[in-house]
Amino acid sequence: MSTVEEKRDAAREDLATLDGVVVAFSGGVDSSVVAALARDALGADAVACTAKSETLPAAELDDASRVAEEIGIRHEIVEFSELESDAFVENDDERCYHCRTMRLGKMFETARKLGIDTVCDGTNASDPGEGHRPGLRAVEELNAYSPLLEHGITKEEVREIARSYGLSVADKPSMACLSSRIPTGLAVTEERLSRVEKAEELLRTWGFDQFRVRDHDGLARIEIGADELPAALTPEFAATARDHFDDLGFDHVTLDLEGYRTGSVSPASESVADVLDAEYPTD
Repeated sequence: MSTVEEKRDAAREDLATLDGVVVAFSGGVDSSVVAALARDALGADAVACTAKSETLPAAELDDASRVAEEIGIRHEIVEFSELESDAFVENDDERCYHCRTMRLGKMFETARKLGIDTVCDGTNASDPGEGHRPGLRAVEELNAYSPLLEHGITKEEVREIARSYGLSVADKPSMACLSSRIPTGLAVTEERLSRVEKAEELLRTWGFDQFRVRDHDGLARIEIGADELPAALTPEFAATARDHFDDLGFDHVTLDLEGYRTGSVSPASESVADVLDAEYPTD
C-alpha cells in the first residue's frame, strides 16, 4: 500500500508532465493542496482560479486570495451568477450539479484564454463515498482532472499533505457554498443568501469555528459544532442571536440541539411551525 508521501509525489509527478494547469480554487484544504502540488510541479505554469458569485461568502474569497499568496501561485478571480440559471434557483436535488457545471465552465473558459488545456479540481478519494454528490457528475462530464482522486488520496491524507506544505488551511473545516443552507425545493434568492452570509459572519465574529445557519423561509436554524455547543446554550447567546438575526430579516431563530452536521436541511414542504415543533415539541 502506498504511503501518503508516495501518493503525494506521484500526484506531483503526474502534474509535472502537463504543459500547465488551471486549478479550480476555493481556498479550502482540498483545492489548496492541489494548488500547492501544481505550483511545486509546474511553477509559473500553474494558475489558481476562483469563481466569485453570490453563493461564495466574501470572507471565503478573501481567504482564497490569502492562501494563494501563501502558496505562491498566480491567482485569477472570475465572476458569474448561479442565479441566472432557473435550474439552479429551483433548488432541486441536482442543484450542486448545476452549480459545479457553471463554476467549472468558468474555469475552462479561463484556461482557454490562458492557452492551458487542463483544469484540475480538488475532488479527493473520500468524496465519492459520501452520499448524494451530483457535483461529481459535472466533474466527469467536463473532463476535469482530479489528482487527489486519481491517486487515492483521502480527506485525512489531504490534510496531512497540507501540513507537510505548511498550509494554514490544513485543519480548516469544510465549507459548502451558501446555497447549501437553503432547504431543497425552496428557491435560492439573493436575499436568502445574503442574510445567511451575514448571520454566519456574526457567529464567526462571536468566536465559533464550526457552524451553519439554515434558512427555512425566514426561520434561522443555527447549528454549532458539538465541542462549541455549550457556549451557545446560554440565555445571553439566545438574546444576542435573536436581536441580531431579527435585524437581518429572520422571523424566528432556533438553536439545533443536534449540533452541526452536513446535509441537514429539511424538505421545503415543512412549514415554519413544523420546524419549530421538531425543535421544541409542545406539550
